[in-house]
Amino acid sequence: MQLGTAESVPGELVTGWLDVTDLPTGTPERLPVLIAEGEEDGPTLWITAAIHGNEVTGLAVAQDVMTDELAAEIRGTVVCVPTLNPAGLRRTTRTSYYDDEDPNRYFPDPDAESSRPPSVQQLVDERVYDEFADSADALVDLHTAHVGSMPFLIRDRVLYGEERTEDEAHDLADELESLAEAFGMPVVNEYAADEYTEQNLQRSTAGAALNNAGIPAFTAELGGHAVVEEDVREAGVEGVRNVMRELGLLSGDPDPGAVGPEPPVEYPVKRAVHPHTETPGIARHRVEAGDVIESGDAIADICTPHGESKATVESDHDGYVIGRMHGVAVYENDALASLAVRDDGDLVVPRDANEDSDEGDEESA
Repeated sequence: MQLGTAESVPGELVTGWLDVTDLPTGTPERLPVLIAEGEEDGPTLWITAAIHGNEVTGLAVAQDVMTDELAAEIRGTVVCVPTLNPAGLRRTTRTSYYDDEDPNRYFPDPDAESSRPPSVQQLVDERVYDEFADSADALVDLHTAHVGSMPFLIRDRVLYGEERTEDEAHDLADELESLAEAFGMPVVNEYAADEYTEQNLQRSTAGAALNNAGIPAFTAELGGHAVVEEDVREAGVEGVRNVMRELGLLSGDPDPGAVGPEPPVEYPVKRAVHPHTETPGIARHRVEAGDVIESGDAIADICTPHGESKATVESDHDGYVIGRMHGVAVYENDALASLAVRDDGDLVVPRDANEDSDEGDEESA
């Protein structure tokens, strides 16, 4: 296959560049590309990373999966784009600087309507989408989460309606579940369908691959951002190789237990940016990533700049702590943590489902 200047060769790892737009300075904005093609035919896995420019453990995992030996090991093809956001990577920031937009909210969505022409970020995302929608049998998108976050996977709900029937959505959800479980990190379901589309997560990399292109795809949140976490990097590489095993790209069975961590609870969970504080002040968290919590448990105390107590903020849910929000200065209605909370909802839902939702997305995949 060919992607930009990278043209695959059986038994070899090749590199190149994919031009996605031109910069005002006269040079192209280009994405690095690596392709490993096996000697035998098989499925095509896409690995994407660092669409948020400061999520660098994902970048390192993508780079380290693509070894010189990989092409000799696999049956099929692995396509890797280690950074989807070079503009953010240059500044170690989440967003691009084209319009300071979140680049992970502009992939194609058949229901998206606008009277304005597409922004440059939307054009870049559409060009990347066209490439993986044309060739991928599965996609893993590598991210990181909040500072000090535990690693976990986000499984999107599969939407049905005009794009696919309910039966087709169930088949796609089954494929997705097998890949996510093979990876070997705790699986956290995405928000309920109405909030999912309200936050434009169906226009994220994995969301568009799954719910627009019909490609089983999920997001791996590999710890915290800004620096490479070595233990998570190592686990992430093995997790991606587990996905290759599940797809039949690599021989052998996946070993999820070799990746970790184990899920802190046994029941299904979904993401919730929760709780929020009604009281401004200085937050003193009582929990940390991985802690199991119950409804009514204290998440943080809010105090004055002098250290006097003002309020205690409790959880409304059972679940566990994924990570705490960056910083300690909080205003009214600021979120304090990212939680995985008990989820009794369906994984396959109509696109216009009016399900009850949890707290809104503030900084997520």
